[in-house]
Amino acid sequence: MDDVVTIEQEAQAASAAPQLRTILLTDICDSTTLVEQLGDGGTAQFFREHDRLVLRLQQQWRGRLIDRSDGLLLLFERPIDGLGFALDYGRGLDEIGKLRHLRVRTRAGLHVGEVLTWRNSDEAVRLGAKPVEVEGLAKPIAARLMSIARPGQVLMSAVAEPLAHRAARELGERGLHLIWKSHGSWRFKGVVERQQIFEVGEPGVAPLRAPPNTAKAWRDVPRWRRPALLAAEAALVAAVAVGGWFATRPPPAIAFNERDWVVVGDLRNLTGNTRLDDSLEQAFRISLEQSRFVNVLSDLKVRDSLTRMRMDSTALVDRGLAAQIAQRDGARAVIVPTVSEVGGRLRFSVEVIDPHTQTTVYAHAADGKGEESILASIDTVTGALRADLGEAVAQIDKDSRPLPEVTTGNLDALRAYALGQEAYARYDFDEALQMYEQATELDPDFALAWLGQVRVRFSNVDAPSAMKALRQAAVLKDRLPPREALYLDAWVSEFDAPWETAGRWVQLAKMYPDYLPGRGNAALWLYEENRFAEALPHALAGAVDQNPLKGMDFDTVGRIRLAMEAYPQAEAAFTRSLEESGGSSQRRLVSTAAAQRHFEKAESEARRLDLANEDHYIEKTSLAIDQGKWKQALELSQASVRVLKNTSGLAGRYLKVPVALSHWLAGDADAARATLHAAAEASLALNKEGFNADAEDDATTALGAALILQRMGDADGARRIVESLARNEKLMRLPVVAELASVVKAEALRRAGEPEQAVALLRPLVSGRERYQTRVALMEAYADAGQIPQALEQARWLQQRRGLAYGELTCGGCLQALNVLDSNLAMRREAELLRGQGKDDEAERKLQDFNRLWPVEALPDHLREI
Repeated sequence: MDDVVTIEQEAQAASAAPQLRTILLTDICDSTTLVEQLGDGGTAQFFREHDRLVLRLQQQWRGRLIDRSDGLLLLFERPIDGLGFALDYGRGLDEIGKLRHLRVRTRAGLHVGEVLTWRNSDEAVRLGAKPVEVEGLAKPIAARLMSIARPGQVLMSAVAEPLAHRAARELGERGLHLIWKSHGSWRFKGVVERQQIFEVGEPGVAPLRAPPNTAKAWRDVPRWRRPALLAAEAALVAAVAVGGWFATRPPPAIAFNERDWVVVGDLRNLTGNTRLDDSLEQAFRISLEQSRFVNVLSDLKVRDSLTRMRMDSTALVDRGLAAQIAQRDGARAVIVPTVSEVGGRLRFSVEVIDPHTQTTVYAHAADGKGEESILASIDTVTGALRADLGEAVAQIDKDSRPLPEVTTGNLDALRAYALGQEAYARYDFDEALQMYEQATELDPDFALAWLGQVRVRFSNVDAPSAMKALRQAAVLKDRLPPREALYLDAWVSEFDAPWETAGRWVQLAKMYPDYLPGRGNAALWLYEENRFAEALPHALAGAVDQNPLKGMDFDTVGRIRLAMEAYPQAEAAFTRSLEESGGSSQRRLVSTAAAQRHFEKAESEARRLDLANEDHYIEKTSLAIDQGKWKQALELSQASVRVLKNTSGLAGRYLKVPVALSHWLAGDADAARATLHAAAEASLALNKEGFNADAEDDATTALGAALILQRMGDADGARRIVESLARNEKLMRLPVVAELASVVKAEALRRAGEPEQAVALLRPLVSGRERYQTRVALMEAYADAGQIPQALEQARWLQQRRGLAYGELTCGGCLQALNVLDSNLAMRREAELLRGQGKDDEAERKLQDFNRLWPVEALPDHLREI
């Protein structure tokens, strides 16, 4: 920070002596549009995050902020610091924008030259003047560079470029991959000398293209190459081209790209036959949704958009209203279907409409005789429509199956299914189930209706009935559209081969990258397996405006960011989730603050939690333990059990683990032991009945109990749990169950005096996706084996990964409190290991840090002995 002090001192003293400095000017591109899109509240939140980013980067790159509005003016001692700031600033704003589904781009100009700085009087500052003023020729040169830069571009002068280029290694690995490009000689208005302009940027991020000419900066080119001398020839060519275009111009069209979105308006039924209303609209959606080229905005999202537009969610979505929704939600086209009778034949037709002009750009129709022809007509129209939008005919043939094969020929069954979909979109699960059941009564081979029953029954937490419907749907898999068949495979694997489930959801997400339920489930399953870097792209892809449940995906984004210790991004994602849908993100904000030891803020967030929700006490218990409030932790963990509505359900078992841990920390070992055995026995008993929907959580609950029993000296109890689980071959194929079972075995080996064998068992588990408790056991095994440097590495890792301690998802969060406890105990363990190396001073400092967190006198007796 010495450089910052130097600039600060200079700014405080009036001086006529010019100083040689690096000057950086940046600008946020299209800031007015940004404000319009975000609104006042969103803009304020955006710039709060922006200012935190700027402050952090100032400190990192030793910069002095002179002025800011939509852009920034900063001074640096060295060009490499200014470049580092510019690159990180562009990246940081891009991340902030992604959370809002906005592309925020910056431009920057960097120059080295002499500047004059002086401080304004206090009175002038009070009246609105900047505290420090900067002037000199370097400032307008940097401003010219910034003004002509393209979005995402960093332009440098010929003075700054060689100095920064030579120091690029100071940027680390990133500096080795930067691209340095010359854009030749330029003229700046008001500057006599020619200016050589250079661009520096990261591959795939920077435009790496010459800037455009402007009235104040233009490329210095020979006369013979200047556009004015070619004007006559260009005009002649243009005249010929324009004339030819008017003579041969194509019909109106939409610039539709692969994976663009469309809004389907409500069906116009001109036949007077109300049986066709819902059934044909649903059939058309099913037919169109088979495309991987065209994305259809779900009916749930359309109704959600109407609500957000403060309109009746049941309003008729005609072409005008559909156009408004399309513009609001980023859809490229509106499609309005119609059914009518023409000359005694039943006609199905569609119009493709430009939402901005409401002009019909395509229209297709197909006629048939009688109701039995209508599904074939829909298939014909859909194929022609997809071809018009640009999808290859071969791809249409490959991805499409006839509607009678993937729905039902019974229009009454199809109508019942459509009404079930409509009720499901309103979260009226009882009515939805009734409609789905009616559809399967009318046509027992209607696979989509069975799949609808699966979704509803799982939403109602009725796993046994859901399983029956799932098995029936699996029998009829050949009667599902290709996308829904993959969706079914993923669901079935959750019960038959759960070790394959994450891969199944990822396969679906790859095949149909804009199928938002597939993205969301892929993210969740990868997150549960601690595969955070793989999960994040899926979660971000699901958190888009076209997703009516994007609040859930923002929550997943936040949980992944928390587990990766990206705290500002996690907090922003949770805040966005709460804005969209409320829900459980409030408890994650508690974890995010607590993981950073911002306990006052965490307590404030915790006061907003729903005290009737048993799961919300998990964070409250962990927060109390984190602060050494043992009795409070016990009271909170017991409260979680008291508010349970279903004491025999899964939560009634996994919540016993933090209750037992709190009993132990509060000094009641007997109650802790009894509670752990009760949790383990209940979970093991259910697993003996076979593999069920809660099998993995029950197994990890039992293993969580075993880990705490080992610490309490109950080696036999822990061993019996592992032996019981080992008899279930299917359970032991689950990665998390196998890993935690290995942790319990390794801990038993260490306590039996065989730490080297414990290390050999644990070390292969460290893959980047290991559980927090695996590292805890490895630390102790290394320490007992005399491998002190390796043990120290683990102790420091545990202290640094507090986001993972709070964010890891195992047995419904039942190990969160234990992880948090160990993140603090690792601090004292590091002190003990350092003392063992003879590093008494370092050990004493670390022990003082631990004592400030948990004073020795406040520790339970059994923790003092650790």
